[in-house]
Amino acid sequence: MKKVATALVLLLVAVVFFALGVRFGGKQEAGPSGSGGRKVLYYVDPMNPALTSDKPGIAPCGMPLEPVYADEEAGPGSGLPKPGALPPGTVRVGPEKQQLIGVRVGTVEKKSVTYTLRLTGRVAPDETRIYRVTSVTEGWIRELTPATTGSFVRKDQVLGAYYSQEVQGPQQAYLYALDALDRFIASGTATPEQIALNQNNVRNAKQSLRNLGMGDVQIEEIAQTRKASPNILIRAPADGIILERNVTLGRQFDRTLDLFVIADLSRVWVLADAFEGDSRYLTPDSTATVIHAVFGKTFPARVSEVPPVFDPASRTLKVRLVVNNPGSVLRPDMFVDVELPVRSPDSVVVPVDAVLDSGAAKRVFVDLGGGFFEPRTVETGGRLGDQVQVVSGLMPGERIVVSGNFLIDSESRMKTAVGSMTGPRSKDPVCGMEVDEAAARAEGRTSEFHGRTYFFCAPRCKEAFEKDPSSFLKNREGRAAPGESVPPAAHGHTDD
Repeated sequence: MKKVATALVLLLVAVVFFALGVRFGGKQEAGPSGSGGRKVLYYVDPMNPALTSDKPGIAPCGMPLEPVYADEEAGPGSGLPKPGALPPGTVRVGPEKQQLIGVRVGTVEKKSVTYTLRLTGRVAPDETRIYRVTSVTEGWIRELTPATTGSFVRKDQVLGAYYSQEVQGPQQAYLYALDALDRFIASGTATPEQIALNQNNVRNAKQSLRNLGMGDVQIEEIAQTRKASPNILIRAPADGIILERNVTLGRQFDRTLDLFVIADLSRVWVLADAFEGDSRYLTPDSTATVIHAVFGKTFPARVSEVPPVFDPASRTLKVRLVVNNPGSVLRPDMFVDVELPVRSPDSVVVPVDAVLDSGAAKRVFVDLGGGFFEPRTVETGGRLGDQVQVVSGLMPGERIVVSGNFLIDSESRMKTAVGSMTGPRSKDPVCGMEVDEAAARAEGRTSEFHGRTYFFCAPRCKEAFEKDPSSFLKNREGRAAPGESVPPAAHGHTDD
């Protein structure tokens, strides 16, 4: 009895294991699956998505074929592109590979961009506040103060003195007119007409001294002391800094010499260098900020109404900004930074890093879905900070690669180069593999059917097609029509 019971138990265990084996074996025969239980529909060449296979293997480019899962299937209703209808240069990058190379995708937008336009500029004195101290006569420098180029001076500050023979006579005439006026007033018998005549003589003599370069302060001193001055004092016409000092003690000069050049720096100009494309944002009276990095100070500025001047040396436009300069912190020829807030009109914009510029053309990669990326040539406009305007080639709402596009571009160029070297290609109607027509003709892997030539990757595919061509032509997407069998060897691409 014990032997019979033991035999029955062993038989029951065998039946259970057999049932389990049939169950799991049936699941495996239902179709191949990848990691995580995802069903693999077919395999695709990563460098040429139009080339497909029912079994894993090595693509013509030498890379392993990548699986396409059921949840990634491209076809009607899936929202994914069909491999056979992809634009030239399109590549497929799987999710794992996208994560590895850092692919990020963004949406193309049409919007107004606000950004800060940064320029470099140079400080220049305001031409309307530059004073040239000259003499209308010839003379000799007799006195000079320590004020030199770069010194700050105040209005009416004495800078030196010079002797001129031409001024001595007018001084005596001025003193005589003053004395005559005093006598007429003191006499008490002078008529109003006589006093008015003498007052006019005093004014004319004073104007003669002004015309010869004598200042009102010195003329008033002569009137107070009633003594002629041997020298004409050189005084500063305004508060400012000495830009030029062209005199030395004892030097003789003529009428054409600028003795001193003084600039009032309470208001200065900043000449900013702008590219032609940026100049349209620098409208008159628009506000800007001038920054002196070394001093750590900022100054409000205003764009002048004077149009920019083109500089042929730097190939830029010199834009004039007017800056109030309290304390004369900004000096001529200093370099400063200029920041100008700019708001662009509504336009299609993408991140600058999304555009690959080869010099001959600019292109971006458009996300077609399912890991397919299409190279798209675009025409760009101006750069707006970290954004760039796209004039043509993209529509708002499209998704493009904004990071990791360099490696995608490398694969796309390699694929295009390989395709250009292999010549015309056709799809094998049996297994869906792309076939080089010239190589297939040379090896006799062709077949005629209803006046059309079909090319095959291997002799077995050709044999299977010639047995029943109609069954393979029901489906042109790279696999046999449903219910049709295909010899296994034909999918393995093994030549006889």
